Amino acid sequence: MKKELPKVYEPQEVEGRVYEMWEKNGCFEGHRDPDKKPFTIVMPPPNVTGQLHMGHAMDSTLQDILIRFKRMEGYAALWVPGTDHAGIATQIKVEEELRTKEGLTRYDLGREKFLDRVWDWKHKFGDRIVTQQKKLGSSCDWDRARFTMDDGCSKAVRETFCELYEKGLIYKGSRIINWCPNCTTALSDAEVEYTDKPGHLWHMRYPLADGSGYLVVATTRPETMMGDTGVAVHPDDERYKHLVGKTCILPLMNREIPIVADEYVEMDFGTGCVKMTPAHDPNDFEVGLRHNLETIKVIADDGTINELGGKYAGMDRYEARKAVVADMKELGLLEKEESYNHNVGTCYRCHNDVEPIISAQWFVKMEPLAKEAIKVVEEGQTKFVPDRFSKTYLNWMENVHDWCISRQLWWGHQIPVWYCDDCGHMTVSRTDAVKCEKCGSVHIQRDPDVLDTWFSSALWPFSTLGWPEKTEDLDYFYPTDVLVTGYDIIFFWVARMIFSGCEQTKKTPFHTVFIHGLVRDDKGRKMSKSLGNGIDPLEMAEQYGADALRFNLVTGNSPGNDMRFYTERCEAMRNFANKIWNASRFLMMNLTIEDNALPEKLELEDKWILSKLNTVISEITENMDHYELGVAAQKIYDFIWDTYCDWYIEMTKARLQGDDPAAKEQAQRVLCYVLTNILKLLHPFMPFITEEIWQALPHAADTKDAFLMLQSWPEFREDLVFPQEEKAVEMLMDAVKAVRTRRAEMNVPPSKKAHLTIATQETDTFTAGIPFLKRLGYASDVTVTAMTDGAETAKGVVSVVTHVARIDMPLAELVDLEKEKARIAKELKKNQGELEKLTKKLSNPGFLAKAPENVVNAEKERAEKLTALIAKLEEQAKNL
Repeated sequence: MKKELPKVYEPQEVEGRVYEMWEKNGCFEGHRDPDKKPFTIVMPPPNVTGQLHMGHAMDSTLQDILIRFKRMEGYAALWVPGTDHAGIATQIKVEEELRTKEGLTRYDLGREKFLDRVWDWKHKFGDRIVTQQKKLGSSCDWDRARFTMDDGCSKAVRETFCELYEKGLIYKGSRIINWCPNCTTALSDAEVEYTDKPGHLWHMRYPLADGSGYLVVATTRPETMMGDTGVAVHPDDERYKHLVGKTCILPLMNREIPIVADEYVEMDFGTGCVKMTPAHDPNDFEVGLRHNLETIKVIADDGTINELGGKYAGMDRYEARKAVVADMKELGLLEKEESYNHNVGTCYRCHNDVEPIISAQWFVKMEPLAKEAIKVVEEGQTKFVPDRFSKTYLNWMENVHDWCISRQLWWGHQIPVWYCDDCGHMTVSRTDAVKCEKCGSVHIQRDPDVLDTWFSSALWPFSTLGWPEKTEDLDYFYPTDVLVTGYDIIFFWVARMIFSGCEQTKKTPFHTVFIHGLVRDDKGRKMSKSLGNGIDPLEMAEQYGADALRFNLVTGNSPGNDMRFYTERCEAMRNFANKIWNASRFLMMNLTIEDNALPEKLELEDKWILSKLNTVISEITENMDHYELGVAAQKIYDFIWDTYCDWYIEMTKARLQGDDPAAKEQAQRVLCYVLTNILKLLHPFMPFITEEIWQALPHAADTKDAFLMLQSWPEFREDLVFPQEEKAVEMLMDAVKAVRTRRAEMNVPPSKKAHLTIATQETDTFTAGIPFLKRLGYASDVTVTAMTDGAETAKGVVSVVTHVARIDMPLAELVDLEKEKARIAKELKKNQGELEKLTKKLSNPGFLAKAPENVVNAEKERAEKLTALIAKLEEQAKNL
């Protein structure tokens, strides 16, 4: 057994080696165990196109902390990894490569050959993000890695589509959908981001057909007016009641269109008359259905005006907008134009404006599915952490529209529907159809569209465990326990997984949804390519170590809230890793024991540290159970840095360096026991360094597994509760802190010893603590006396007070009085002179008027600091 650690901790050397050791020994494998409770996490599958960014690093770190914690708690822990085929993103990537390298489009290759290229790309780059996750220490069961288009997931997708179709929950219909002319595909509501943009409201005159005047309609989209098939007014609007049922002439197209009354119209918006374009607006579409208005689509899939747009055919939609406005103006039919800010839908991927258009698409009927998905959250079967996100989820589910699931792409799950050329029948099948199920004709064509990427992602918690087969894994590990994800995909993914799980498995897919915020830059801005403020987590891990990066991401992080990423904190966390390493090295160098067990006899400070450890174990476990990972991390940090390293190790040095072998062994055993438990508590957060140190420590006699990550989580021990001893040591520590603070104020170096006289009612405690006070309070000697009321401080003595004691130190033993007086006088004179100059400057109206505000404020701040420093120096002079 090795008992020495290298002088310096080198994460670059340790991390890869330790990870390989875990993998080689099957430490990450999740096994069904009838004697254990399961704990399951499915990883939100990153896009196969992806490279690890800071959001992934946060996601992976939080999941890994939870899975390592539960594994140590004795659960049969399973973390299922995988990647998403990412329809649009991947197809665009491969098309781009084809265009730039070979000058080809996907149409040049044809569907089959193009898909071969995408699969080649996936095999080449698809595992890149997996390798990157390993560098962060993710302890997934990699043998179970899944892909949303692997055979099992594809079977689950087919089964779900067919089941929902058979239940009447999937249908094909012409509806207004969100269309991205740039990506040339439909988008679901969740894929549209709304942005407030400046625009115009144009007031157009539509002449009445009988020649008696005109109506004025207000529109933000004149480029669609060629598709107008009616004008709507509110039934209660007295201004227009007499016109309902009549017709008006659509300018530019010279088409007669009806005037209808519908409650959808807001009387006080614009003129109270609204042009109806059922093919290009979801509300107009609904009004059109109610009044049997014609549907004329005038914008093509590429965002240009089609052949039904008259003279504007072939123009880009925004070019047509300008042309329509110019022509209306020329005809004297443009009444007025006003600036108007409005919400414009943009594509979440390319950020181009989305076009609402009528299209034949496949939809999932959401209302029946939403009911159960609402119920499981309202009844607490699935809880959100923090709870406020359940309101966001419920609000969306209660107002959800039917989900458009078809996409005009080639890469993805092709819709399992075949159309018969002879009888027109639609065959929906779990296996590839070879003939029409109705007439038997072999002249059938498969629907060319693919399913929305989120359709397969929605099945992820159960498709990855074998569904639709009734597997042992599904039976044991499902429902899963916690889903860790960002708040930005509650609608895209979380909601869809919940209603899919409820519908397909009749169970909610997870008990808890643990929501984290975004990782922003140090100025609070979202990290993005356009701002150039992205920070590569792998660079951070390379420079500071993966443990330091992980600890930075989790400390100060609270559920659901965004966090700012400061590179300096990675440096601070690397220093923390070095602190643990150096403390462990110190122990190893003083270690002679071969096993790890507490001694029978415990000293006062031993009982103190064991009692404090007991408390921190209990608190951290509770924090972890409540997903307060940032709080837990801060507690273990404080305990290691402050309680163990800065205090307890210092307290034991007298015994470790003394001549009593029994006292030496006693101190070693407690140091080793506490360090072992500290490493266990810290392991989920900083897995690499803790495993490396643990491997070098002597282990308890009953240690079965050779890895820290498979050890049992520390537990609260009733026999290690020592409240009196805790209280006693805290009294001594308060005294030491008070003495050290006063000495620091007086610039007394630690080498200069002084006699301490302690007046207290707790004489026994302070007498027992004399060796400790001498060592840590830099005392030449210590005298303990009983405290008497009204006792005055003797002259030439410096006193400090704690809540239980007064400590006197002879001034002459601390400083050379004459030299100190001269030093303070010199310092005072210098600072008073500086303050005088600064005061003159700040009372000069010319300086205040001409200098920039930030310069004036900086000078004012400097004056305040000088004033405070002078007051402190005067106080010191008075004390002398």
